[in-house]
Amino acid sequence: MPEKQEHFTLIGGRVTMKRSIYNPTSDAVWLAAYVPITAKKILDVGVGSGGVSLCLLARNPDAQITGIDISTEMLDACKINMELNNKNINLIQTDILHWSTPETFDLVVTNPPYFMGTPDNKNAHHSMDISRWIKRSIARVKPSGYFCMISDALLTDVAVSALNTRHFGNIQIFPLFSNKNSAERVLIRAKQGVKTGSCIYTGTNMNNESILRSGLTIDEWLATLN
Repeated sequence: MPEKQEHFTLIGGRVTMKRSIYNPTSDAVWLAAYVPITAKKILDVGVGSGGVSLCLLARNPDAQITGIDISTEMLDACKINMELNNKNINLIQTDILHWSTPETFDLVVTNPPYFMGTPDNKNAHHSMDISRWIKRSIARVKPSGYFCMISDALLTDVAVSALNTRHFGNIQIFPLFSNKNSAERVLIRAKQGVKTGSCIYTGTNMNNESILRSGLTIDEWLATLN
């Protein structure tokens, strides 16, 4: 079996990542492709090795991104990837569930730890209270700011319920399908302080080349369909 290369790329080579203890999946690319491109001050909750933030900076190099994570190993991996891409992310080691700050952001993005573990097999990415994670994340969104997340489709109701507690509207749900008849992932985007109702898109296949490799945002891809 051939050895895996030390580095790999995202969105058609625009982002370079070093393989580490945790490597971003296509979820990171999808999430970065769903955000409002005009957002300048951004918080990445659970920044990990930097996949989402670096994809955002590849499209919007003027963005000011703060990334928080509880894991020292993840933050060290993110620093390496920042240097590889000549980008800067303000990194803070903290837990969103306990982070005390008055700071708010134009946009908060997160790929929350939605996998459920067992007593013998769980870590920082397992068995999280997703509702609490989302509520703590959206508390950092400034008035009229945005929240974007990707999650298991089974948690759509949990996410929407949490958003309703903080007066988020214009909730836009974009399903992602694999080979199943039901969605495997959902992207959710919402705006703080508006009363516009929800929208559910038709969605697309998780292997959509236009998003993953050509680097289109989801809004750009949707425009090509029209």
